[in-house]
Amino acid sequence: MRDALRVFKALSDESRLRLLFALRRGELCVCQLIELMGLSASTVSKHLSILRDAGLLESRKQGRWVYYRVADTPSVAIVGRMAPRIVRALERSETVRADDARLRRIGAMDMETLCRNMAKR
Repeated sequence: MRDALRVFKALSDESRLRLLFALRRGELCVCQLIELMGLSASTVSKHLSILRDAGLLESRKQGRWVYYRVADTPSVAIVGRMAPRIVRALERSETVRADDARLRRIGAMDMETLCRNMAKR
């Protein structure tokens, strides 16, 4: 029960849901996620930590940068069964479509420059 509550609490915040959806197509650097969200680095990091602690995300460090991706196996089975329907429903939302468009622009940016600029803020 505790694991299920942790997952549903993690999914109950719009910013965390947006981050999870941003990662549905693959791994992204924290710098890219900060740029997408327009939030402070500490706020984005806190949201990512909650999602990771709920078993929804995995992370890896490469040099100075940290990359996140959706976990291979959700920590609660019900999320896995519900995920396709939830994804289809939310992909139609204006927010997710706007985030996808921003991610395309962010993806075209030079990663090194983007991350260095984030470090200076």
